[in-house]
Amino acid sequence: MTTRIDVVNDFSIGGVAACHALSDVTDAWLQDVFKAAISDEKKRDDIVLIAVGGYGRRELAPHSDLDILLVHKSVKNIAEIASKIWYPIWDAGIKLGHAVRTPKETIQLCSTDLDTATALVTARVIAGNQKLGDDLISEASASWKKNGRQWLVHLHSRVIERYAKDGEVAFLLEPNLKEGLGGLRDIHALQWAVDAGLELSIDDRRQLSVCNEVLLGVRVALHRHLGRASEILRLEDQAPVAPMAGFTTDDALMAAVAEVGREVAWISDEAWARLDPPSDRSAIPQPLAPGVQLINGEVHLDEAVNIADDPTLLLRVATAAARLGARIDRASLNRLGESSPQWPNPWPAGASDDLVALLLEGESAIRVLESLDQRNLLVRVLPEWASVRSKPQRNAFHRYTVDRHLWQTVANAVELIHRVARPDLLVLAALFHDLGKGYPGDHTEVGIKLFADIGTRMGLPESDQRIISLLIEHHLLLADTATRRDLSDDATITMVTGHLQSTVVLDLLHALTQADSLATGPSAWSDWKAELVALLVERSRHVLGGGDMTEVMWRLFPDASVLELMATGEIAIRTQPDRVTVVSPDKPGTFSRVAGVLSLYNMDVLGAEAHSDEQGMAASEFRVSSQHGEIDWAPIEENLKLALSGRLALDSRLADRAANARPRRATSAVAPAAPTVRFDDTASSNATFLEVRAPDMVGVLHRITKAIADSGLDIRHARVLTLGNEVVDSFYVRESNGGRISDDAYKNEISRAILHALGEK
Repeated sequence: MTTRIDVVNDFSIGGVAACHALSDVTDAWLQDVFKAAISDEKKRDDIVLIAVGGYGRRELAPHSDLDILLVHKSVKNIAEIASKIWYPIWDAGIKLGHAVRTPKETIQLCSTDLDTATALVTARVIAGNQKLGDDLISEASASWKKNGRQWLVHLHSRVIERYAKDGEVAFLLEPNLKEGLGGLRDIHALQWAVDAGLELSIDDRRQLSVCNEVLLGVRVALHRHLGRASEILRLEDQAPVAPMAGFTTDDALMAAVAEVGREVAWISDEAWARLDPPSDRSAIPQPLAPGVQLINGEVHLDEAVNIADDPTLLLRVATAAARLGARIDRASLNRLGESSPQWPNPWPAGASDDLVALLLEGESAIRVLESLDQRNLLVRVLPEWASVRSKPQRNAFHRYTVDRHLWQTVANAVELIHRVARPDLLVLAALFHDLGKGYPGDHTEVGIKLFADIGTRMGLPESDQRIISLLIEHHLLLADTATRRDLSDDATITMVTGHLQSTVVLDLLHALTQADSLATGPSAWSDWKAELVALLVERSRHVLGGGDMTEVMWRLFPDASVLELMATGEIAIRTQPDRVTVVSPDKPGTFSRVAGVLSLYNMDVLGAEAHSDEQGMAASEFRVSSQHGEIDWAPIEENLKLALSGRLALDSRLADRAANARPRRATSAVAPAAPTVRFDDTASSNATFLEVRAPDMVGVLHRITKAIADSGLDIRHARVLTLGNEVVDSFYVRESNGGRISDDAYKNEISRAILHALGEK
């Protein structure tokens, strides 16, 4: 006889088939358990065992809970019978959701409790009195339908609550397959809603069934891989789960999860919107554009319009829908999907303006673009779009798939068009800046080549094409320069102005940088980063406008108050909520000692600057953040004083902390590369630029800066950037005589010292 363990370990079947097989063997087992439990009961015909919830749907994953309802008609010793059923299940190590009720109690609860009501929508009899069970399920179903409108409102509220709590399956690095928006629970909710009277087309039901199979396949594989129940597909589990779920790679797995998550979320959003249509809807057609009308709050295509002869019609429909905040009528959307032609090369006259008009609708355009994409309409406008469609970025730094990131960047850019001279070029650059991520190679270089074809097809003037290409090429320039370079070094400003050439492009890139960063994720944009980028733009604009560079190259550090502290010749420590300034005699290794103490207290260093004077004093300022919120500076100050006076065993303490630290969970599907050291003699007019990339670890900044100090170098300026599991630390360094590093052999020794320090255990 086949057992539950046999099915769980039979990797030849997966997905829905495995769920059904496991449900069936569980039925057979529980039928035997039930039979034994009621063997001595005279009123055995007044008892029925019912499967509810996922078990009722025959969707048991390998380690799913068993949800069971024991129903009886006034059986006195029902508690004893229930125990005889529950204990064998518990003894088997299975988590059990159970209840014992009379039919009357069950129906009463169905009228007030959403979970009980939905659990019985897909209930079925396992064992016992079949008629008793069928009658109860039928009565519960009638109650559900009778109170349909009430339950639909509650169901929709649950959907919104889950979205706020669990996020979207399509876009999370580690999605919740069951509770996330676009996950299995949304499919269940729509099934319940249909039974309560919500309209859902046959095509939507069919597509939900396909999505359900994909998600169940992944869920079954995840349970088997972990050997326990889990709904969150964590990063470290994605590679082993992929082949178990039938995918060649973890990238393919997550692309499929993103695809079905988006589809379920879109169908769900469309369906729930019909629950509460616009209050001002009217059945009288309202013309919006040639062949486009507003009817009952939805955008409709005129039945007589010839879609095949009018490629740009879909953009007119989309723009009207976005502008009004309305949905495209489903029949009209389907007609567009069936009949819209591939766009010609070159595009029809005015088509690029139509695209810009849609993009300039901003946030309201995203939902419309999603609808077009659900019917594969965007690839008919831009064939290149297929490569980024639902493409996961698979790291904690990025919030969205590539295509959704591009839409969100456009929406963010629209909020900034008051800052630029050419809003049209801004939104087009926002749409195309990461298009190269769908292809092998450097995404920026690929993106420039792609746009060379796209811009020509669009019929854009060559001057506009050059500006957009420039924005694509340098879309990371301002953010990278502001967070890694010394903004008080004239070589930095010369480099930026040389690339951008005009204030028009500078302003466009400033807006694109902010829009792109905000669309990337919460860690990609901050007040600190905004401040640095704004300073870089201000200084670059002054130079591009013909101003003298020396007029804007003042330093933020040290200010007058720090110079006063240095004049005392004593150790001084000054703290602010997000930074610490340290003044001390200028000795080798001072910078690394401060970095080490900050690491002891788990501070994340965002940036640092250093300065020394001819009187032998040094000052450094570290801008920091803490994962624990407000920083308690008192113990940190005390240990800084001890470290600076040589009375703290800093290396030993850091080693202890590293040994006792919890291993960091991966935040990217790509493992950090091996450490590298790079020198650049052109990045500064008076120092050597040194960049270190390395996996993040306890005390990494201390290790790097100690090696730099031990190599006889002074740190003039530093920027520290953490990208997931990797750090990118940039330093402006000088030899002890105050000059640049000119000896290549010396550079090799410095590099060797840093790499050795990073490799030490």
